[in-house]
Amino acid sequence: MDRREALHILALDDDATLEQVKVAYRETAQILHPDRFAGNKKLAERATEQFKRLQEAYQVLCSGSTRGSRSHQSTSVPLSNAEQLRARLAGIQAARTQLVAQRDALSDSRRNGAILIAGGLVVAILSRRLPTIMAIAVGCIIWGAVQVMTVVGNIRSLDQHIGQLSQEKKIILAQLEELD
Repeated sequence: MDRREALHILALDDDATLEQVKVAYRETAQILHPDRFAGNKKLAERATEQFKRLQEAYQVLCSGSTRGSRSHQSTSVPLSNAEQLRARLAGIQAARTQLVAQRDALSDSRRNGAILIAGGLVVAILSRRLPTIMAIAVGCIIWGAVQVMTVVGNIRSLDQHIGQLSQEKKIILAQLEELD
């Protein structure tokens, strides 16, 4: 990947500054992060591929190195190790923020499913002699149970990813302390 292709991936002009590259990377990473598509395997796989290209583009623009094209010389200034670590730390924080927001939304969905189950149980108990209302109540119970079961796995997956990001953050912070 050369500089021109990397700039295109991040939707930047040829004269983009390092700060603009960082901002574009963070914004695009939030949009393309594969964990946003945890519930859809096909979309998650496509997002993973696009995210890898995004990371490669970011590396090319930040380090000034290119792969595959020697005809285009990079004009970006290489980052120091500390700057690279800080940029990775910013990316981790952006990804963590996105994952926490997704987990919170799924937790709300799980709570709503539990409310459907509880409400359905109450209505079912109170309307034992009314078959139509009883059928609606049972439908609510089933719908709530399906919702809760579907969301629990996704929440667990997001928690694992958040834990991995926390571990990576600790490693990077330790590396930064060594450099300082």
